[in-house]
Amino acid sequence: MLESILRFSVRRRGLVVLAVLAAALLGAWSFLELPIDAVPDVTNRQVQITAHAPSFSPEEVEKLVTFPLETVLAGIPGLDYTRSLSRVAFAQVTAVFHDDVDIYFARQQVSERLAAVAASLPPDVSTSMGPVATGLSEIFMWTVEYARPGGRGAEIRDGEPGWQSDGSYRTPAGELLRTELQLASYLRTVQDWIITPQVKTVAGVAGIESIGGFVKQYQVRPDPKVLASLGLTFHDLLEALERNNLSTGAGFIERNGEAYIVRASGRLAGLEDLAEVVVGERQGTPLRVADVASVAIGGAPRLGSATEDGEEVVIGTALMLLGENSRTVSAAVAVRMAEIRERLPVGIRAKTVLDRTRLVDATIRTVRSI
Repeated sequence: MLESILRFSVRRRGLVVLAVLAAALLGAWSFLELPIDAVPDVTNRQVQITAHAPSFSPEEVEKLVTFPLETVLAGIPGLDYTRSLSRVAFAQVTAVFHDDVDIYFARQQVSERLAAVAASLPPDVSTSMGPVATGLSEIFMWTVEYARPGGRGAEIRDGEPGWQSDGSYRTPAGELLRTELQLASYLRTVQDWIITPQVKTVAGVAGIESIGGFVKQYQVRPDPKVLASLGLTFHDLLEALERNNLSTGAGFIERNGEAYIVRASGRLAGLEDLAEVVVGERQGTPLRVADVASVAIGGAPRLGSATEDGEEVVIGTALMLLGENSRTVSAAVAVRMAEIRERLPVGIRAKTVLDRTRLVDATIRTVRSI
């Protein structure tokens, strides 16, 4: 056998050389494409369901939300077990599947069961599935912060975006931010509306988590005594705001071969519009929102905050899609973040806090030197 192989190799020298070159090229390509990671992900196949139940106590959440969700998931093919957590106005159910179950098949089954149980849940309860990620999917983290907090040491150009001489911050849209809440809310706005949509487009990113700052809200704070004295209720105020925040379409008008869209835009554009909404009338005098309530910009209630060197910041975390290579995905996120930094508003920066690529490269160097 060996003699025949040697004879063939001598007679077909060109073919043998080509086979060796092909094997070498294949080996080089495999080496370059070899997935390298410092932290192997051994997490089991799981799908997380989150339910929000406003004003529910933990006991009510357990009885009316958690138990029905766990019950409806029973019997899904490949399901191993479920575990749950019930808190004030919040429930989380984790469905754990066998390792050989395709994660997207599992999510499809869970989605169908959620649609089936939706009618059995209380009206105000909303459910959603978590991203296709695991506990080791946090591969890239950054902070969104003011480069010069409070304008200390910043270049002052009154009337232009950036810090102003009176200590306020002017946004590119012309809004002046003066209070700590407004400044923190704008950081969250930059995170949610500028950075997050762009990072989500990176291949291999399952989702973005944000913590810190305040989610901006236009808040109407009614005075109960004034409402009662005028014979109005909170429901009257709510209905008035809903009625006056609608746009209506009226079709189109065709003229000279062209179509002109007819519509009435009734969307509220700011605090002044909110304050001028008419709630009712007394003896021919209209009662506006400003007459029965105060209108201001505020922040949604939050369960946590983020600070750096004593200053309020917003932390963003990129979650890797299950089964992706963390070294490759985090490197792609780093490239995208470099592009985003060039387009951030004046005086705001996004600083990298965690990059999984650095961990993997450091691990490779350590292994190489041993």
